[in-house]
Amino acid sequence: MLKIGIAAHSEIKDKKHVDAALEFVEELSDCLNRLGLKENTYLLLGGYWGIMKVVIDKALEKGLRVAVLPPCERDSEEIFPPGVLVVRTGLSMRGRSIAMARSSDVLVSLGGSSGTILEIIAAYTEGVPVYILGNTGLPSDKVEVFSPFIDERRSSLITISASPIELVSSVCSYLETVARRKYELVR
Repeated sequence: MLKIGIAAHSEIKDKKHVDAALEFVEELSDCLNRLGLKENTYLLLGGYWGIMKVVIDKALEKGLRVAVLPPCERDSEEIFPPGVLVVRTGLSMRGRSIAMARSSDVLVSLGGSSGTILEIIAAYTEGVPVYILGNTGLPSDKVEVFSPFIDERRSSLITISASPIELVSSVCSYLETVARRKYELVR
């Protein structure tokens, strides 16, 4: 099972950000279909509000599988749409961010604040490749100074894209490589 972590803002700041998230999911769905990975992939998110909600609703519309690791602080107030796998870990906001990043085969950032930045750093530290949508006007744009590596360990590659289409193209290339390796191992 392939798991794509999606780090995204817990608020909606503007229509441009919503449009970018929708375009990303649309393009990612096409990519997963082309690669034959749609049935074996889950999108992992940390909640169902803000841009995360936009991503989840569009992903479900496109027939993608979605799993959410809600933080315990919002556990009782969250109502999830049918079809979402809800993993109630009992972890706090920060704890579930680390669990999500660590559980992902690849992490995609669609822009956000400290939680998104935490997920980017956690993924990098755990050796999970990170793909970031830049130029969002959000605090996570500052992570650009870390690309392609945060430190001398070079735990994973951080790739920043200027548009959702460029972002999906980079992610899709990576997924194709992963799928080919997994297929060759199975044969």
